[in-house]
Amino acid sequence: MQNLAVYLKKYRKESILAPLFKLLEALFDLFVPLVIARMIDTDAASNRHLIFLYFGVLLLLAFVGLGFSIVAQFFSAKASVGFAGAVRQAVFDHIQTFSFTELDAIGSDTLITRLSDDVNQVQTGVNMGLRLLLRSPFIVLGAMVMAFTINVRCALVFAVTIPILFGVTFLIMMLSIPLFGKVQAGLDRVTALTRENLTGVRVIRAFCREQRCVEEFEENNQALTHLNLFVGRLSALLNPLTYVLINIATVVLIQRAGVQVNLGSLPQGQVVALYNYMLQIIVEVIKLAALIITLNKSLACAKRVSSVLDIKTSMTYPARTPSFHMEHTAAPAVAFDDVSFTYQGAGAPSLSHISFSVMSGETVGIIGGTGSGKSTLVHLIPRFYDATEGSIRLNGCPIQDFPHEILCRKIGIVPQRALLFQGSIRENMKWGNEHASDEALWQALTCAQAREIVENKPDKLDFHLEQNGRNLSGGQKQRLTIARALVKNPQLLILDDSSSALDFATDAALRKSIRNLGDSVTTFLVSQRIAAVRQADKILVLDNGTLVGVGTHEQLLHDCPVYQGIYESQFPEESKKEREDA
Repeated sequence: MQNLAVYLKKYRKESILAPLFKLLEALFDLFVPLVIARMIDTDAASNRHLIFLYFGVLLLLAFVGLGFSIVAQFFSAKASVGFAGAVRQAVFDHIQTFSFTELDAIGSDTLITRLSDDVNQVQTGVNMGLRLLLRSPFIVLGAMVMAFTINVRCALVFAVTIPILFGVTFLIMMLSIPLFGKVQAGLDRVTALTRENLTGVRVIRAFCREQRCVEEFEENNQALTHLNLFVGRLSALLNPLTYVLINIATVVLIQRAGVQVNLGSLPQGQVVALYNYMLQIIVEVIKLAALIITLNKSLACAKRVSSVLDIKTSMTYPARTPSFHMEHTAAPAVAFDDVSFTYQGAGAPSLSHISFSVMSGETVGIIGGTGSGKSTLVHLIPRFYDATEGSIRLNGCPIQDFPHEILCRKIGIVPQRALLFQGSIRENMKWGNEHASDEALWQALTCAQAREIVENKPDKLDFHLEQNGRNLSGGQKQRLTIARALVKNPQLLILDDSSSALDFATDAALRKSIRNLGDSVTTFLVSQRIAAVRQADKILVLDNGTLVGVGTHEQLLHDCPVYQGIYESQFPEESKKEREDA
């Protein structure tokens, strides 16, 4: 919780002035019953001018209190909105430091909920807290003090009632806070289901699973509703319990005050003042009950937001740039030395004892069955994950020694899922290099076989892409993402099965243009198709996370049974002919 409080420091003045002006407003409210008591106890026939004077004082108290209330609202709103904006920005910035390990463990759905709904709840809690957290207790305790100035015997009712009220409030608050945390966790699950169903709606309809998805959503939604109802009922107990206590206290107060009036020791106006103070306590307890519910939600949400900030990334980068230059070293461009990797929480390693080296300018194909570890292997090169065992070197230097900026600049990666962002094609392409000229963009588009796509669009490079590139086909998105990576002019280019939506002719043209990039670019081609990797200088064959073959197409056909099996399944006629010739 303390790591959230630091974001209020910038609004320290507002955080002090908001409750201060609320306390001043409360102070004027406490004077109102005394003025009314004076009006009642004053003989109107002989002191009419005093009645008008007291009435004027009441109006003055009302207008001054209203002014203080408006000023307090302004400062509390400024502080709460600024605080929420700072927290939201801090959480977003902190998430950007997470490695894929943390992102996989937490999940994007809960991060979205914490950035949006949870931060909004915290903002509401800060706003309400600055305005009412001190005001309500001040009114309650102030009413008791004022009651003692009027009549000690009658004020004892206040002294007994108020501690009981605070005890009931504290008990319900302690019971509610953990439950509100469970409510937010249930909201995470519903958000995850919503996101999954909306993004996968085509697959759901293709398999006629709409009814099952509706039932699953209804089940989780009902569970969240029941939990909300339970917490709501528990919180709702606060109002009736406080009402009962206050009303009992009011009955006792009037009974005692009535006795004092009959004895002539207590004027009628002061009885009305005592009753008004009890009414003020009722109003403030109602406000306090609503405030407690809001604060409970805010505290639960604040813990969730704070827990994100408490997460330390498992991946660190050096602050200084390495003294060497990759372009001038004779060491292999990439070298894996007995590398193993296990995903967090996985029961078995995804990669086991992988060793190979790649020289600068070589094209490396990576092939294997589904789940063999192809994507995992290439994700270790740009440090999306850190190897569990062994070492990875780029140009002879351990990959952990590279600053993040250098690593990003040297490596261009095109992931399996083609993802484009809302905006123009030019804006998306400049993710690779924000200073790239239009000529450089067209060159990258030409190499990626995407030039024709852009030229056929109405505004060419300024054509507006919808979110996730929804107004493009799968093959068009893949070619644009490849062009985006090429704009960086990377020294290492990783294509992670990024041409799966392309036809064979376009795929062949793409591979030919990439081979023509020159010896300065080392390329990794991940694919399940032998046609995509057979021309590579070196092919890595993976099977269940182990490297079972390294060599050229011809070498692997002779030496690697796994590669032979893949070849026979994809080229049965050629394989049969080769066996007959042998």
